Amino acid sequence: MPKRDLLNLISLPLKDFNWIMKRAGEYKKGFVLLRPLENQSIGLLFEKASTRTRVSFDVGITRMGGHPLFLSFDEIQVKRGESIEDTARVLSSYLDGLIIRTYAQEDMELWAKHATVPVINGLTDLYHPCQILTDLFTIYQNRGPLKGQKLTYIGDGNNVAHSLLIGGAKVGMDITISSPKSRQPNKDIVTKAETLAEIKGSKITLEPDPAKAAEDADILYTDVWVSMGDEDKKASLMKALKPYQINEDLLSKAKADCLVMHCLPAHRGEEITGAVMDGPNSVIFEQATNRLPVQQAILEFYLKR
Repeated sequence: MPKRDLLNLISLPLKDFNWIMKRAGEYKKGFVLLRPLENQSIGLLFEKASTRTRVSFDVGITRMGGHPLFLSFDEIQVKRGESIEDTARVLSSYLDGLIIRTYAQEDMELWAKHATVPVINGLTDLYHPCQILTDLFTIYQNRGPLKGQKLTYIGDGNNVAHSLLIGGAKVGMDITISSPKSRQPNKDIVTKAETLAEIKGSKITLEPDPAKAAEDADILYTDVWVSMGDEDKKASLMKALKPYQINEDLLSKAKADCLVMHCLPAHRGEEITGAVMDGPNSVIFEQATNRLPVQQAILEFYLKR
């Protein structure tokens, strides 16, 4: 069978999405006793820092019988000029799969093109597919069927917003993005999401006013205002995004049982208040916990199924 890569959610068929969701539920309940990665070595090649992605994949691989091998970009020869193409070919001769966390989506696709083992996108500047699979799993666990639910994302139009647009549209959710004009999501990704939403009969909305965007939302979602690599823009980002905080007032615009989500790490008092983050609507730490069973389902699907 040809190798499968998870580079974004655009090319993930709905039937495969449903399999991952079902299998993640089984892992979460402890129903999966098999060790599908027995005797496999999986490389975790990280150029960006990570807590949840790295630890959940590391633990998941170990529990599934595999051996995780962490590879820092600072410790391999790519930093000294060896090409991605050559490194991908060499690592493929030692490893059974690669989980990569890097900056450019183009680099991720280059790794996948030249690796002969499956490549899983652990985050790029453009997409964060594993995170959004976890988010949709968390929503499903709390709310049931995803189709027709309104998710409003408040904040920077970044990689998380992009993947929510694609993932949400594919399952028939109404997705609203509320970002300042200077930080709107990628136009091409919005267009792709609109095409997917039209097929499913759902809506994609860009609403710069966060109060209007939050009206009747089933889910409010946010992310940090200053992503990795944007530290030099911190002052301008903080100024532009200051009105885009999820606080008690904004939460009151949404449905009474609205779920509050954040992919973490959170900067309390910036994109979200501590009261909302720790409040009864928050599923933020459940969301983080769910990274483990969802990563396990992803690993089984792409490496063994």
